[in-house]
Amino acid sequence: MTTGLVLYSYWRSSAAYRVRIALNLKGLSYETQPVHLLRDGGQQHTAQYRALNPLESVPVLRDGDRVITQSLAIMEYLDEMHPELETALLPVDARGRAQVRALAMAICCDIHPLGNLRVLQQLEAQLGASEEQRAAWSRHWMDVGFRAIEAVLADSAATGRYCHGETPSVADACLVPQVYNAARWKLPMDDYPIIARIYQACNELEAFQRAAPEAQPDAP
Repeated sequence: MTTGLVLYSYWRSSAAYRVRIALNLKGLSYETQPVHLLRDGGQQHTAQYRALNPLESVPVLRDGDRVITQSLAIMEYLDEMHPELETALLPVDARGRAQVRALAMAICCDIHPLGNLRVLQQLEAQLGASEEQRAAWSRHWMDVGFRAIEAVLADSAATGRYCHGETPSVADACLVPQVYNAARWKLPMDDYPIIARIYQACNELEAFQRAAPEAQPDAP
């Protein structure tokens, strides 16, 4: 489906990864505008990009003259703007939507911010943290969050092949990039069997495969 959407993205950004999954699940075509978060001190810090997004982060979605930031807001925007498409990213019932949003926020608000690039860079710059210390920090907070999410999934009758039922949702779009990060930081997944199972099920879908970091045009 041709839409004229432009996604400002970095291949290894988990927040941008979420939005790529959502775009693919909705069947929406888009142009990728790479923003290299490390090159030249970080292209997200240029005046040109700061005018687009004062937070100096990715992703940003441009839809015509509209500019939307924050991955969760972008995903819900896509769902609301294209209700005619078969795939819905949120359940139709209020309780289901609350469950999916809670799972997504556990990742986006509790786990991811503690291990994102600028936090790890600050740990190095201000506290002199080594690469292994930064990796240990990341593993710790992912473990804390994954244990909580695993408990929620185990306790919910709505948990199915995916985080909520038999179709992927915003929660899965958030979970998969975080598990990808766990592998990068060498966090064993043995203690989170439901998360691991859902991750595998998601990655069997083309929408998730095409969104993977290594499949992006700016991947090295």
